[in-house]
Amino acid sequence: MTTFLKLIAAEPDIARVPVMVDSSKWSVIEAGLKCVSGKPIVNSISMKEGEEAFIHHARKVLAYGAAVVVMAFDEVGQADTLERKVEICERAYHLLTGIGFPPEDIIFDPNIFAIATGIEEHRRYAIDFIEATREIKKRCPHCHISGGVSNLSFSFRGNEPVRRAMHSVFLYHAIQAGMDMGIVNAGQLDVYDAIDPELREACEDVIWDRRDDATDRLITLAERYRGTDAVAEKQAEEWRSWDVRKRLEHALVKGIDLYVVDDTEEARLQHKRPIEVIEGPLMDGMNVVGDLFGSGKMFLPQVVKSARVMKKAVAHLLPYIEAEKVAGERSKGRIVMATVKGDVHDIGKNIVGVVLACNGYEIIDLGVMVPWSDILKSANDNDADMIG
Repeated sequence: MTTFLKLIAAEPDIARVPVMVDSSKWSVIEAGLKCVSGKPIVNSISMKEGEEAFIHHARKVLAYGAAVVVMAFDEVGQADTLERKVEICERAYHLLTGIGFPPEDIIFDPNIFAIATGIEEHRRYAIDFIEATREIKKRCPHCHISGGVSNLSFSFRGNEPVRRAMHSVFLYHAIQAGMDMGIVNAGQLDVYDAIDPELREACEDVIWDRRDDATDRLITLAERYRGTDAVAEKQAEEWRSWDVRKRLEHALVKGIDLYVVDDTEEARLQHKRPIEVIEGPLMDGMNVVGDLFGSGKMFLPQVVKSARVMKKAVAHLLPYIEAEKVAGERSKGRIVMATVKGDVHDIGKNIVGVVLACNGYEIIDLGVMVPWSDILKSANDNDADMIG
C-alpha cells in the first residue's frame, strides 16, 4: 500500500482526489495514513473488539486528520436489523464525538446485505438499510452514510443487466433517505427512468418486499436478461438514425462520446453561429441531465460522464468561436472566473466563459482549485468588473 500511495502522490490529477485507505489490518491502515497528504478516509473501524480498541483507533485517525468509515458491527456481530443498525451507529457516534471527533468526518456503513435470496430473514434487508439511514441521520447530526451497493444483488451475480437495475433502483430510494456515498461500479448504473418498466417494478418489489412472490418473479424475469450485452443499446446504435438534436441529447444523457464531435459539427453546419449549438442542443441536453440528477434518477458518476461529453463538444466548437471574434472590438466588461479551492469541477465554468466571451466579454480564467485570495488579487490586478 505504501508504494502505491507514494506513486499516486506524484500524479497531480490523482493526488487531488481524496484517498480511502482500506484494510482489515490496522497496521496497514496506519502505514497508509503516513503516506497520504490532504484529508484521507479510513475504511474502516468498528466496535467488534470492544469500545477500548474502537476509541484507540479513532484517536489515531483523528490525529492523522482523516475521516473514518464506521461499520455497524459490535461485540455481538454485524447489525442485520433496523434496530441494531441504529443502536450501534448511535452508540459509536456518541463515543466518537465524546473524544472530539468532528461529526462531519464520521461515515457510517449500516451494512447492505443481499436480497432476493429465497431466505425469509433476508426479505427486509434493503428496507432496513434505507430506514436505518433515515433514522441515523436524525439521531447523529452531520454524519454521513455509505454502503457496499453491489452486496445487494449478490444473488444475481453473472446477470449484469439485472444487477445494474437493482443498484439503480436501490440508490434512487436510499439517496432520498439520506445516503451520501456508496461503493458501486459507477460505469454500471442505469438512469432510473430508462430501466425497462417491468424490470424496474420487479426490483421495487424485492427492495420494498411488496409481495410474497417478489423473489420468484424477479428470478423468472431475470432469465430474459441473462447473457444480454450490457452495452446492447450502444452497439445496436439505433439512435444514430435520430435527428441531430436528439442524438446530442442522447449522447449527453448516456455519457457516450464516440460520435459527439461528428454530431456537433453537423449541428454547427445547421446554425448560423457556433455559439448557437452550445446555447441550443447542447444546453438542452445538459438540462435533461440536470433534471434527472435533481430528481435522483441519475447519479453523480453518470453526470461526470455527461460533463466529459459536453466538454468534448465545446472543445470542437472553440476554434470556430474564436474565428468569429473581431480584432479590436471593444469589450463589454472584464470577468475573472475560477472554481474555488476544494472544487475541481470546471465544466460549468468553462461553458459560461465561452458564452460570455462570445457575447463580447473579456474572460480571465484562473482554472480550478483557486484560493479565494488569489481570485480577489487577480480581480484587483486586472481591474475586473465581475468575478464568476
